[in-house]
Amino acid sequence: MRIGMLVDMYKPNISGITNYVAVNKRWLEARGHKVYVFTFGNEDYEDDELYIIRSPGLPLNVNDTGFHLSFRYSQVAQKKLQTMDVVHVHHAFLSGPLALRYCKPHGIPIAFTNHTRYDLYAQHYLPPGVPDAVGETFLRAYLPNLCAQFDLVIAPSAGVAEVMRNLGVNSPIKVIPNGIDFAHFANAPTLTRAELGLPEEAVVLMYVGRLSPEKNLAFLLRAFFGVATAFPQAFLAVVGSGPELENLRDQAEHSGMVERVKFFGKVEYTQVPAYMRVADAFVTASMTEVHPLSLIEALAAGLPALGVTSPGIADTIVENENGFLSPPDIAAFTAKLMRLVMEPETRHRLGEGARASAKLYDIDRTAQLVLDEYIRLAADGQQRLTGWQRFTQNMRRWLGAQTESQTE
Repeated sequence: MRIGMLVDMYKPNISGITNYVAVNKRWLEARGHKVYVFTFGNEDYEDDELYIIRSPGLPLNVNDTGFHLSFRYSQVAQKKLQTMDVVHVHHAFLSGPLALRYCKPHGIPIAFTNHTRYDLYAQHYLPPGVPDAVGETFLRAYLPNLCAQFDLVIAPSAGVAEVMRNLGVNSPIKVIPNGIDFAHFANAPTLTRAELGLPEEAVVLMYVGRLSPEKNLAFLLRAFFGVATAFPQAFLAVVGSGPELENLRDQAEHSGMVERVKFFGKVEYTQVPAYMRVADAFVTASMTEVHPLSLIEALAAGLPALGVTSPGIADTIVENENGFLSPPDIAAFTAKLMRLVMEPETRHRLGEGARASAKLYDIDRTAQLVLDEYIRLAADGQQRLTGWQRFTQNMRRWLGAQTESQTE
């Protein structure tokens, strides 16, 4: 099967969506499918995988997103798209409309996964002075109409499906969680606390992810400072980069906690399990997550997790089974954080629950669910084509495959 993954940005940008696409691409390719990633910008980037189709884009260096703006694919990308059996859209605003423009006329089925809490992101990225209601009004006008034109709409969690319903999406929504490759953890390199500048006796709380306003990291640091004042063994390890890095460093310095908060910057995805192995618990205060891979990976690493009750997070953390949930209240969150530091037996019990719950997100399970949908969509799409349409589509795919075999 020839599968197209459509993303507004890809490597070298590191994000949950980038990692999701890369992990699922490897899984599908290992089973004999050809997976093509269609994206924008970074045309001089040296890809370490096959079939990354980049179209020109205008770089927008706003909040260090790595985003490139473009409203069309290159001629090469357009021709390649027409050889797909199915395409899967992972960003709504550029890739979504382009899939409809280039694939719909040729009868190529389109799946869409809603990876992002667009309603909450709008609050952080709309220009100053623009009311939040403007962003929500736009989403209510845009998202339901977009989803209605896709052949399949996927939500990574039931909570996110409910958010979409509240924004007016009436299309059928299939809930398929994001998955992780457990082999990624089994084959991870080993790091010691000494190598990372962490005391052996420390209780290490870890955050992994983008350092940006919507992640609510200032809240997380304030809660940690309250705990660290009472418990000198508590350390916070922050893995990731982004526009909030310097603000967070300043916050730690002004609070007198600069030695207790360790910023490790951007880490290659393959290195993340090694960092998680030195931690005692995973913590996040973000309320904009859909189904965060970093949280799922933390559970797979056996880390109890603490998060703020919100769609995505509350679909993944089960209170007092694999971690703790807190309302968006600094006192309540700090109290739960304190329990993770004070109670080693609780950490151990929740860690065992974390490993057990992570099995739900095994890539062998989740990717197979998605592949089953691809196969169904492709079969349905073939049935809708006329005999001539089916002939021309098969010819395009055959010619595309011949060209690839000559260049590989």
